[in-house]
Amino acid sequence: MLYLVPTPIGNLKDITLRALDVLKEVDLILAEDTRTSSHLLNHYQIVKPISPYHQHNEHKVLNHLVEQLQQGKKMALVTDAGTPGISDPAFLLVRECIKAGVKVECLPGATAFVPALVNSGIPTNRFVFEGFLPIKKGRQTLLKQLAGEERTMIFYESPMRLVKTLEEFATCFGPGRLCSVSRELTKMFEENKRGTLQDVADYFKQKNVKGEIVIVVAGKE
Repeated sequence: MLYLVPTPIGNLKDITLRALDVLKEVDLILAEDTRTSSHLLNHYQIVKPISPYHQHNEHKVLNHLVEQLQQGKKMALVTDAGTPGISDPAFLLVRECIKAGVKVECLPGATAFVPALVNSGIPTNRFVFEGFLPIKKGRQTLLKQLAGEERTMIFYESPMRLVKTLEEFATCFGPGRLCSVSRELTKMFEENKRGTLQDVADYFKQKNVKGEIVIVVAGKE
């Protein structure tokens, strides 16, 4: 059995009772960053073997993990924050487990884009999740394609590229398009800034931006 276990995106209390039970029961915890996950496990006094599983080693350890699962081991996959597979490693392991007949179960739980979308004030009935945009190759082509997107769009971005990305959005989508930027969700300095793309870009130009970023952009009318 492979369990995909969502972890808090900030506040350590945002974990389900079931997630804690699973983490206590499995034979091995696979973690994107063992240091980050150890902080969570120590907080809840969970003592289990922990092994790294991330984008740099997933191809190397994939077959070995599937073999162990086929032999009866129970594993939990966690990432640094949120639900595994959402802009984080998980897809390859899930796919191979399904091919090998290993049962996979994903627990419900935290993921950053949902609260960012719901509190944005932008329509939530139809949306598209784009995650992180390409940094260079294919970026402008994708932006041109998204300019005609009528559904609400959701993006992840780093603090260093936030202003540049908002300005690109203003150029491609129009400076008056509504957006919402959420950062440090569930943490002490959580901030949600709403307005037009140009206004929000100008606002963050004056700030030293830190934390995890979610951008929600209204679709084309």
